[in-house]
Amino acid sequence: AELRQGNYYYVDKTAKIIELINTSKYIFLSRPRRFGKSLTLDTIAELFAGNKLLFTGLYAENNWQWETQYPILRISFGGGASSKNNQASDVILDTLRLLEEKWQVTNNFTTTSGRFKAIIEQCYQSTGKKVVILVDEYDKPILDNLADPSKAIIVRNELRDFYGVIKDSDAHIQFAMLTGVSKFSKI
Repeated sequence: AELRQGNYYYVDKTAKIIELINTSKYIFLSRPRRFGKSLTLDTIAELFAGNKLLFTGLYAENNWQWETQYPILRISFGGGASSKNNQASDVILDTLRLLEEKWQVTNNFTTTSGRFKAIIEQCYQSTGKKVVILVDEYDKPILDNLADPSKAIIVRNELRDFYGVIKDSDAHIQFAMLTGVSKFSKI
């Protein structure tokens, strides 16, 4: 939104983004830092939110279903290091709390996976639309802990449980994209 409203130069890649959305339900994008991953997620979020005015003059303006808006669960692990004790868990819990507040979801679960699944299902039930999940820097909590392999394994397991909800919630998901900087096989 800032780029489009601030009259910055903007290379229109909406044709490729729409092609990506139309040909895949789940996307994993791993690229080095500063490659436009977050901007791509922002663009996808604005498309699914139905913000047509941001796409005036772009390919998407006439090639997107603007009438349909989807609930968007935007998650970013990019802010701050998570190498302190329990910080990765804290980031996940804070993210879930913010999503629960935004979507007015009552937390009845003690596990992060239960809470995340409840958010997805209640967003779907309350809107009647499948959910869009966008995760930026899915791998940062693990990368922040690589110097301590035992801690990295704990964080990896926490994130595996968290991300496992996406697979289990397939019936309620319209589209999901995770971005990171490391190869998935390394994580």
